[in-house]
Amino acid sequence: MPLSDPIFRRIQRIADRRGVRAFVVGGYVRDYYLRRPSTDIDVVVVGSGIEIAEALGAELHARVSVFKTFGTAMVRAKGIEIEFVGARKESYTRDSRKPHVEAGTLEDDQRRRDFTINAMAWSLNGATFGELVDPFGGMDDLEACTIRTPCDPDVTFSDDPLRMMRAVRFAAQLGFDIEPETFDAIRRNRERIRIVSRERIAAELNKIVLSPVPSMGFELLELTGLLELIFPEMHRLKGVDRVGKHAHKDNFIHTLKVLDNVARRSDDLWLRWAAVLHDIAKPLTKAYDPKVGWTFHGHEVLGSKMVPEIFRRLKLPLNEHMKFVQKMVFLHLRPIILSEDLVTDSAVRRLLFEAGDDVERLMTLCEADITSGIDAKVKRYMANFELVRRKMRDLEERDRIRNFQPPVTGETIMRTYGLPPCRVIGEIKEIIKNAILDGEIPNDYDAAFALMERLAAERGLVREDRAE
Repeated sequence: MPLSDPIFRRIQRIADRRGVRAFVVGGYVRDYYLRRPSTDIDVVVVGSGIEIAEALGAELHARVSVFKTFGTAMVRAKGIEIEFVGARKESYTRDSRKPHVEAGTLEDDQRRRDFTINAMAWSLNGATFGELVDPFGGMDDLEACTIRTPCDPDVTFSDDPLRMMRAVRFAAQLGFDIEPETFDAIRRNRERIRIVSRERIAAELNKIVLSPVPSMGFELLELTGLLELIFPEMHRLKGVDRVGKHAHKDNFIHTLKVLDNVARRSDDLWLRWAAVLHDIAKPLTKAYDPKVGWTFHGHEVLGSKMVPEIFRRLKLPLNEHMKFVQKMVFLHLRPIILSEDLVTDSAVRRLLFEAGDDVERLMTLCEADITSGIDAKVKRYMANFELVRRKMRDLEERDRIRNFQPPVTGETIMRTYGLPPCRVIGEIKEIIKNAILDGEIPNDYDAAFALMERLAAERGLVREDRAE
């Protein structure tokens, strides 16, 4: 039953003693009816939310964080976080998402919320404890699986344009439809997204990417016109060019299929971003060859170079996560090329060397990239991928190639031949590395040292211990 946690009865007693009305509102109520776990508890008080929070904190001997600027307070106790706020109404200026706030009624507070399913409330007062207050039909919309604004959607989205992204995000997370008038209002107000910070947009994009069927979110972003404004590179994937009988696939649709395929296999946010970006350079590398049709030569190389700037503009982290996505984009064709040709030990060693510990995630991305509607073709690729995986396991066990560093280092070469840092050291190291990867010598120190001596002799180098 709702409000079964004893902490809600504590709040009820405090509110009743002080003669104020209090309500649980928003996501906690919504998620209860959707049978989703939720720790996001918001309490609206028709009066001072901070005073109720401080009284609860005193009873529980719990920490209370007060944010007077926003009129809110947070109580943390027994693994639960409850945010308290006074009921309010808001008004906005055209050029800002920051509202002018004044005290209001519960209905004022519900009216200012983004969607009907997030505007439902439960009473926390004794006589009406647990009763649902739903003036805008949120329960009906939950049952109909519909995203709808409580008030005029043009006003809702113009006031706070981030709500347009939230509408798409909730639709993707919950598998809901956006009500037609609400959808049309997003299209009408899409340019307003320009006043929203890129950090807030990135937070919503990440939630869309992590949703159960992320393609749904990106399709809605495209249909509403938001995608072109916030992520133009992805928007440009859309469409098909045709010359005579030659046409290429719609790379936007293909990307969404790959993303959904990865989502079925992994919750890894950054592997999902790699799926989003794996073909991002195709519009820039597209060319028509009368003999073979449309080509996208080098799109994996150019795409990997585009990743840092896309992450920078979208305010995604420029750290190891970005480098991982960049590596996945650069390598995403390699296993496919391997699976089409004779799978040589040398090629698999190089794949292991370049992918390192990320090789399994790379294989997941590559398997997801097979979106052909021809079952026989898909089965052939998957069988070949399994051959590549088997060969990787065998070679890794035998040669320890993953993340390997050549046994002979630059310092060893300099010390042995009394050399300062110079070009010939890099040449010798590279030849040794390639010899190991090509299986010409084993991955051990003695074999590498012997090759170093032979290469040094060819270049007229003399060992320090033999120099006169």
